Amino acid sequence: MKLRLAKNSLRLRVLRSEVAALHTGARLQETLCLGPDPSARFTYAIEQTVGTNIPEVRFTGNEILVSIPAEQILHWATSDQVGIYAQVETGAVQPIALVVEKDFACLDRSDADNADTYQNPNMTC
Repeated sequence: MKLRLAKNSLRLRVLRSEVAALHTGARLQETLCLGPDPSARFTYAIEQTVGTNIPEVRFTGNEILVSIPAEQILHWATSDQVGIYAQVETGAVQPIALVVEKDFACLDRSDADNADTYQNPNMTC
């Protein structure tokens, strides 16, 4: 899973195996260690939720948690839908633009670099 932060937007790119795991209820997370102290770690995670119909973003401690309704995950994981897109209200002046997308193969990378990605629709064989 890749994370991109830009202005007031949050974008996650998710590999094929990660989409499958998320679809089965697994929580995906990555941690970036910024120093030897345990408090110098930054974690970002995504999980599915039941009982809500809108995506949510929470920041607590050193973690960003993206929660996506199970129904949206189901449709996304079992279709050719590229991503889940939402404007998430956080109580701040401006909502966060949330993008969670399937990770497509890069056209200029090797097969090894593109392992576990989705086939890029711009590829020609």
